[in-house]
Amino acid sequence: MTLYLTDDTTPEEVQKAKDGGIVVAFKLYPAGATTNSAAGVTDLFGRCFPAIQHMAHVGMPLLLHGEVVDPSVDMFDREKEFIHRVLSPLLERLPALRVVLEHVTTADAVEFVLKAPEGRVAATVTPQHLLWNRNALFTGGIRPHHFCLPVLKRETHRQAIVAAVTGGSTRFFLGTDSAPHERATKEAPCGCAGIFSAHAALPLYARAFEQAGALDKLEAFASFNGPDFYRLPRNSRRITLVRRPWTVPASYPYSDGGSLVPMLAGEQLEWQVVPLDA
Repeated sequence: MTLYLTDDTTPEEVQKAKDGGIVVAFKLYPAGATTNSAAGVTDLFGRCFPAIQHMAHVGMPLLLHGEVVDPSVDMFDREKEFIHRVLSPLLERLPALRVVLEHVTTADAVEFVLKAPEGRVAATVTPQHLLWNRNALFTGGIRPHHFCLPVLKRETHRQAIVAAVTGGSTRFFLGTDSAPHERATKEAPCGCAGIFSAHAALPLYARAFEQAGALDKLEAFASFNGPDFYRLPRNSRRITLVRRPWTVPASYPYSDGGSLVPMLAGEQLEWQVVPLDA
């Protein structure tokens, strides 16, 4: 379990979470950075800093949505600026802190993670940031179901992420950031950010790894690197992926009669998970 970090989180709450043995990390959203982040952190190096200091002291990782919310910063540069303005200074001040930069989207983030001291910094990667670049937002018109935060980036960034993930580095692991937003909240004058990928997460990752000629690296990315960084036991249960084409539904039923549009809606995927009882 992870807990939502706010300006009001105290060192005492961090200690309670650590002692309880259930919470493994805290998640930091800069306030206003993405959907449902209004209660996020506004004063990291002020009100929030004592709690983060205690996280470093007790060995509890900090998970980061790594974007600045400064409106003067270009939307496509928010991750790079976060690393420069926030993450680098934070790690300099707290050398014992372990962090996970979640859903990385840029070559800048990849380079930062790879250059960090061993065991201090890791990163998660979503299926959309492995498979799509920012052109996917505008293919044939505005594509609201391809909009997420951090936003999709240039092809050069996608290629850098694919190379890092499929190259065998243990510092990157699966993190879908799957967001089940109802169709009407996406197809709106001010649609919310988020892509729903939980319906086919592993087949989507399998496509990315197969395209890179690195299917042999998928298991570690999906199953080993994450628990190893968190210092948790690896899951002993196994699943099987088979290369059996299927068509992703155009939508799934949602609450109150609504619908949910999944990633690759209506398109064919090459891989699927074999049911446990198959």
